[in-house]
Amino acid sequence: MVSANKKLVNPARIVCHPGKPMRSLTRWLCACFAVGLVLAGFAAEKPRPNILFILADDLGYGDLGCYGAPDIRTPNIDRLAREGVRLTDFYSNGPVCTPTRCGLMTGRYPQRIGGLEWAIPPGAKHLGLPPQEKTIATLLRESGYATAMAGKWHLGYTEDRAPNAHGFERFFGLLSGNHDYFTHRENNGERDLFLDTKPVVLEGYSTHLITQHALEFLGGMKDKPFFLYVAFNAPHFPLQGPDDGDKQVTLKNWAQGTRETYVKMVEAMDAGVGEILAALDQRGLAKNTLVVFASDNGGDRFARNLPLAHGKGTLGEGGIRVPCLARWPGKIPAGKVSHQVGITMDWSATILKLAGAQPPKDRPLDGKDLLPILAGERWGVKRTLFWRRVGPNWVETHRAVRDGNWKLIEDANGKQSLYDLAKDITEANNLAEKEKSKAARMKKLLDQWEGQIHPPLYQVSRKPEN
Repeated sequence: MVSANKKLVNPARIVCHPGKPMRSLTRWLCACFAVGLVLAGFAAEKPRPNILFILADDLGYGDLGCYGAPDIRTPNIDRLAREGVRLTDFYSNGPVCTPTRCGLMTGRYPQRIGGLEWAIPPGAKHLGLPPQEKTIATLLRESGYATAMAGKWHLGYTEDRAPNAHGFERFFGLLSGNHDYFTHRENNGERDLFLDTKPVVLEGYSTHLITQHALEFLGGMKDKPFFLYVAFNAPHFPLQGPDDGDKQVTLKNWAQGTRETYVKMVEAMDAGVGEILAALDQRGLAKNTLVVFASDNGGDRFARNLPLAHGKGTLGEGGIRVPCLARWPGKIPAGKVSHQVGITMDWSATILKLAGAQPPKDRPLDGKDLLPILAGERWGVKRTLFWRRVGPNWVETHRAVRDGNWKLIEDANGKQSLYDLAKDITEANNLAEKEKSKAARMKKLLDQWEGQIHPPLYQVSRKPEN
């Protein structure tokens, strides 16, 4: 404390005298300056956002109210469109479950990893995301995030390929591609419901249980940023509504069901999303949470993919173009519609950028940061995206590329279909013969891409070793 009888020294009048070297004053000033920078840095530092990523399973492009659904009520998911951005030209990394989930977890084309270009079949314990991979959950956890998953994994059965081995501190859900919503058994009859690495037997409808565990995780969140991945298995087969617990379902009969049941499944998922959004509001977390909602691929038999043609399992627009919504209050304008072309793995790049997490140097991301465009800080950019569909028999290979508004599909026999999506979203007018030079150029893009991703990092056979 300075005595009242002493006058404060004006720093501008400080001079150096013999025996008081200038370097002492310099050190003192530098120290003060450094402290000031640190304090200013603390003052300017903003809390890192929470991440809530919600993934539907086999949801049709036109099966939300905000995408024109005439017979499904989805007020809670539609709320994300009102309070954020709705993307019209967003794609999944694959036409079925596994490749898209691989793209999300790695931020890279799933073709870079052998054995994951098609859905992992029931009981195929030798397939899955290799232990050597570093997922976005792992990278976020290493960066100080709390990580949890509730729902469908479909990236491997064994403990070293399961969610807890890939960065999730907590996991509840199913490891397979589908299970009965009430008995929680997979197609092959095996039980498939886990809490972390341990199988559990619970009563209840899968959609409700997934919601419940997501809410339990949010209930424990206070000061630490979090990444919560909620992967509903709805409305994937088997078609069972929340009131169908007493009905017998043949898990191998994929044609079983009705549009009415499908609608009930989507609406049950929407109710779960509403509960989760309400929990964010109640805990004061909504303002600093990026919420993303998307589907893993196009809709199946009872879905509505309109105005797109084709559906799940194909490289037509109805198989890979999916609904996608994003909300971050104050960062993404409310009620915005974006025609920016994007793909699942773009969210991986966006999330890591927001968290300040870097991917491994030997695993550069294929996805791009979407936030500057969605936030209106940058104009939209032209994208060139690729797909390769290797069917369940691992023989029929179909490829596709979208370059700007043009899209080329090449089937297993080399037949080409070329579309101008700006004028022909239904892919009704094949221009391959009329625009031969453009088709040839796009095929060259496909060949170059395939050369870049081949061979995959891990050679995995679809058939188990004897």
